[in-house]
Amino acid sequence: MIRHIIHLCTYGIFVVAANAQAAEIKVAVASNFANTLKEIAVEFQRDTGHQLAITPGATGKFYAQISNGAPFDVFLSADDETPRKLAQEGKAIAASQFTYAIGRLALWSPSPDLVDKNADILKTDKFKYIAIANAKVAPYGQAAVQTMQKLGVLSKIEPRVVQGESIAQTFQFVSTGNAQLGFVALSQIFENGKIKIGSAWIVPEEMHEQLKQDAVVLQSCKNTSACQALMDYLKSEKIKKMKSSYGYK
Repeated sequence: MIRHIIHLCTYGIFVVAANAQAAEIKVAVASNFANTLKEIAVEFQRDTGHQLAITPGATGKFYAQISNGAPFDVFLSADDETPRKLAQEGKAIAASQFTYAIGRLALWSPSPDLVDKNADILKTDKFKYIAIANAKVAPYGQAAVQTMQKLGVLSKIEPRVVQGESIAQTFQFVSTGNAQLGFVALSQIFENGKIKIGSAWIVPEEMHEQLKQDAVVLQSCKNTSACQALMDYLKSEKIKKMKSSYGYK
């Protein structure tokens, strides 16, 4: 009986200690990776006890917010330049930066027969509007512009382009029918190795600059061990498989 009581007391001390070490990590994440991160967050909390408070948005806007003192702990960018710039400006920890994903761009429509395998739809008048993310603040928007330039269709299509603030808003424009098609992140339409709905052209990677997405711990991080735990977790084999299922490399 005495041993049993001692065992319970020891267990209680362990639980209290574990809860005391658990932290909430405020993560600013590029919109294209938000759904993936939400799934990762469940596993991360189960495995470490730490919780993620996730704020999705456009990389350019996050740069401005972080520069102005926004209290995020970790930044998961849609490019590698912005984290590097924040580190150079003393807003992020340079040694923590690493590539957590390489994204893919896709031309997509909810209509099953609209987008063909060669994207010839872009050379026609079969659509009224095409959505892309704002190329000034969103790397996926820059990639969309580069792709249209490579295809030689940008000048003809430009009057029909509608821009979303982020890749999330771009996807919304297309999914609600406000634009008949658009350049979105493959992760938004990809599940278990195939396109979930509609028709799509997965843009060959040589059509645009590589969508190398880097993570970095910010100087404003309140709990460096918890932030580092997240960075290590994102590098794990378990999470690599999860990212692959969303179309990331």
